[in-house]
Amino acid sequence: MLWYKAWLETRWRFLIGLALLVCAAAGVVFSYPKVVKLLAMVPTVDVGGELGRRIREGTELARTYRGYAWSQWFNQQLSNTWTLFAVLIGSGGLLTQSSGGAALFTLSLPVSRDRVLATRAALGLGEVLILAVVPSLLIPALSPAVGERFSVGDALVFSACMFLAGAVFFSLAVLLSTVFADVWRPLLISIAAAIALGIAEEVFRDAWPLGIFRAMSGERYFHGGGLPAGGILLSVTASVAMLYAAAMNNRRRDF
Repeated sequence: MLWYKAWLETRWRFLIGLALLVCAAAGVVFSYPKVVKLLAMVPTVDVGGELGRRIREGTELARTYRGYAWSQWFNQQLSNTWTLFAVLIGSGGLLTQSSGGAALFTLSLPVSRDRVLATRAALGLGEVLILAVVPSLLIPALSPAVGERFSVGDALVFSACMFLAGAVFFSLAVLLSTVFADVWRPLLISIAAAIALGIAEEVFRDAWPLGIFRAMSGERYFHGGGLPAGGILLSVTASVAMLYAAAMNNRRRDF
């Protein structure tokens, strides 16, 4: 009953996110031949400053298919879109249902509040894990169609980094959903926090090596430095702490 109820609450967010990410992953793969043709034009573009640095960096990455797939998919499109849907799936819960009486029905069931929250959190984490893994596996699956190859092992490692490090945004949305009695404030605050964190990581890139978004994209692994264990550990610790705080809030809440 609890699993099915949680599924009904999140199914459309999950299915829409899965469809969008699958289409985006296919688009990344099938765009590569056009990118290769455009690469010959890039050396003639002389742009200085930060913009020029980014263009040169992107150009160098795109000279290999592995670099192109990582930069365009794992470092950009998957990271941004996945974070949005992780927050969407994490937002909501008992408190947002209280005005319609659904919370009272759920609380009348012979289960504890902790179990209700744990079930919803577990299902949500399962959904965001699927959103990280399934579209990413399309990269190696579709790559032969454009005459290229991408390691399935690499795709799984990058997906694991995305899920483990990025779960902090899902957990933040779950925590805020036990504070605010609507879906929008947890959603907007979590998105604002993700944007602010992303900007801060760019500004203090050299001073802070444990950036969450860098861990999510598996940047260190891509460059041959091994798994981003520090960033993942920091994110997992924060996720567990926020889910525990959400459980405490749920216990004290008067519905």
